[in-house]
Formats: sequence, C-alpha cells, structure tokens
Amino acid sequence: MEEEMNNKMNKQELEFILQEGEGLKIEFKEALDIKGLAKEMVAFANSLGGRIFLGVSDDGNIKSISITNKLKSQIQSIARDCDPEVKIDLEEFEDILIINVFEGDDKPYKCSSGFYLRQGANSQKMTVSEIRKFFNEEGKILFDERINKDFSFENGFDKHKFNSFLEMSKISKVIPIKDILRNIGVLDNGEKFRNAGVLFFCSKIEEFIPQAVVTCVLYKGKDKVFIIDKKDFTADLFSNYKNAVDFLYRNLKLKYDIKGFGPRKETLEIPEEALKEALVNALTHRDYLEKGANILIEIYDDRVEITNPGGLVSGIKKDEFGRKSLSRNPLLFSLFKRIDLVERVGSGINRIRNAMKEAGLEPPRFEFTNFFTITFYRPRGNIETRVKTRVKTRVKTRVKIIEIIKENSSITTPEIAKDTGLTIKGVEWNLTKMKEDGLLKRVGSKKGGHWEIIEKKEEDGEKGKIDNNKS
Repeated sequence: MEEEMNNKMNKQELEFILQEGEGLKIEFKEALDIKGLAKEMVAFANSLGGRIFLGVSDDGNIKSISITNKLKSQIQSIARDCDPEVKIDLEEFEDILIINVFEGDDKPYKCSSGFYLRQGANSQKMTVSEIRKFFNEEGKILFDERINKDFSFENGFDKHKFNSFLEMSKISKVIPIKDILRNIGVLDNGEKFRNAGVLFFCSKIEEFIPQAVVTCVLYKGKDKVFIIDKKDFTADLFSNYKNAVDFLYRNLKLKYDIKGFGPRKETLEIPEEALKEALVNALTHRDYLEKGANILIEIYDDRVEITNPGGLVSGIKKDEFGRKSLSRNPLLFSLFKRIDLVERVGSGINRIRNAMKEAGLEPPRFEFTNFFTITFYRPRGNIETRVKTRVKTRVKTRVKIIEIIKENSSITTPEIAKDTGLTIKGVEWNLTKMKEDGLLKRVGSKKGGHWEIIEKKEEDGEKGKIDNNKS
C-alpha cells in the first residue's frame, strides 16, 4: 500500500487540495489534537488511506504550525498507540506537516476512543461488533475500492465523461489529469483504476461491470403481467441516473403546483427530490458484488418501486435505519457528493420522508431483505385537492418560520431546521422562496447578518395567507 503515497507534495497540488477541501482521503487539522488525530488515522487505515494536513483550518486556510522533532515524535506515538499500529509517513511542506496514512493490511484498526470508518469527508464511529460485521461481510477491500484490471486510459476511459465530472464538481485542471484522479481516490500510483472510477468514467459500463446496468420498466396495472415499456441503461453511472430520471418523468403524471402569485408550475405527482434521492441511494449503496441482478425502477398504476441488490449495510440494525447509516461503497459515495447529488451519509432517507410528507402523500415503504426496496405510492383522488393540501402544508411551514424569526432575527439555518423538523436544504428552499415572494429580507452578511420580516396585507395566495396568520 505504501506505493500510494510516494508522490511528494508540490505547491500546485497543495493549492488544488486547499481549493477542493476535505474529502474521502483528505482531512485538515489546524493544530495538534491527539484524540482527533488518532480518530482520523484509524478511519483512514480502515478505509483507503489518506492525508492529514496539520496547520490548515477546516475551510482550507493555511494557519501554519511550528514543525519540531517533538511534534513529529508525538504524532508517531499516536500512530503506534493505535491497535494495530497505523503506518504513517510525515512530510513537511512550507509551514504544513502532512501526515500520510496508509491503508491498513490488518483491518479493523482502533484508537483509545473506538473504531472509525471514513465515510465521505467524515469519520464515523462504530462499535466493535458493527465494524467487525462490516468487514467480515462486506470485505476488507470494498468493491468500489478494488482495482479493475481490464479498464485503463487506453481501454474504456472516456475523457468527455471525466471533463463533465470536473465541470459538475467545479474541479479546475490546475494539476495533471492523473493527479486529479489520484486525489479523488480512483487511480493508484501504478495508473490502475479502481472500480469507482470505472463506474463514473466509462462509456459502456456493461463491458466492465455488467451488473451496474439500470433497468426501468413501465407496467399496465398493479402487477408485472403487462409490460408497456422497458429500458436498460448501460452507460456510466451518472448517465444511467439521468436516463432513469427521464424515464420517470416520461411515465409519471404531471400536475400544476400553485406557488403564491407566480405562474403555475408543472411538477411530478411524486416529488422529484424523493425519487432522485432514492435513485442515488440505489446507485451508491447497492451490492455490486451481486452479479445476478440490476437496479430496478418499476412503475405500476398505483406505485413506483426502486430496488437495488443488497439489504442493509452490515453493521446497521433495522431499528437504526434512517438514524444511522454506512455506505457500502464509500468511494462511490464521495464521487456523488462531489457533484452535489448527496449531502451526507444517512441523510437521504429523512429527506425522502419529508418530501413525501410535504407533498401530502402516503409515507414511502422501505423493505430490506437481500434487496433494498423503496415504494412510493402514487397519489389518489382529485389532483386539485392534493395541490391545495400541499399549499396548506407549505403555508403552515412558512408561518412557523416567520414565528421563529420573530423570536430571533439572527437565527441560523441549522437552528431553524432543528426547530421546524425540516432538512437544512428544506429550510434554505423555503427561505429563498419567501425572499422571492417578498416575505423576508436578509440584511448584512450570511454569517453576521439578520432577517427582517416584510409586513404586507395581501388577501390572496400564499403571501396573503401568511399575513392573515400573523394578524
């Protein structure tokens, strides 16, 4: 594993890393923190390895530290005190100390505060039974991290897919392509691709990982007897995601959504956010070692089912579902996160539930056996009634937000989310719409400013309803 870390840092690469921020293989630490360093070391050792930049703040600003022999000795001691010992290498660059942590050969590793796994840009704590079950059942080298011997720059790599990924993730080409691929974790120093890189940057996935095909089916009725349409999507993972979304749009009903005084907007009968979250969940958490089944999107007269091979990830209990989560494919998860299709591990299920609730629809059903299935029930009854129900729910939410802001005009978005039970994205969406509708105004900066409520007396639409509630 040490060959992964033999490239020395240069200024261009450092600027790239500071710009991109923390991720699956990158952690910033402003100063020496023994417990914090130990946690990150074992998390990296239990995952793909990674680098800890000592002397850099969480937002990527260089703070500099005094690099002494005593400091280096302390860091080596932290690594030795892990169980088993974590293999590290120290590298100085200007006023930053880079701790190169190698992927471990004797997983799982632990420190004094417990076992940790790297999940996206965070290190998640697990119990000893959870982490042992995870490694015993999922494998010490996860599917998305494995080297694919058939795929290469000459055989299968699609530069257009890669450039699209850079554009979506806002990654600049300030360093060579191969260095970018190494920094996002999909290429080793021997220029061999990991499966996650194949899934994202190939043109024909079925040539390398045929089980990654996504199948969409439209049925007539409530069972599988009559197939109206069926599509197999065989490109890279992101293209398959987009094609599956398009299939849902073509075959689900659209309805008019009333928003204040603006024009009526066409929306899907099942919230787009919920469907997209379910699709990304299926793509990132499916068991790619299972070669006998594809991700399946099925549309019936009364429901939509999205199914992927692999039940709950090992180490997660049924009663923890929706509250605690692990990614079966953490490297793949980190790539989806870079293009803003996921927020953090474990948050998607609650966003699905909240989106369905806000739309006034039945709660989704979750089933996990050897497969994981999310069932969305299609709306029943008059569409106009459902639209009114949705508007009423949104009005209640906005009234609550205004009441909260009245109490504390400097309240933060996370604090509003906590008080309302919404997700942070849900709060941000509502605040944006309320500003557009002339209900709120932001005064000052994002961090140091405050909210002002704009008093209006309108009798129609959502604005009028909110003003009436205030009086």
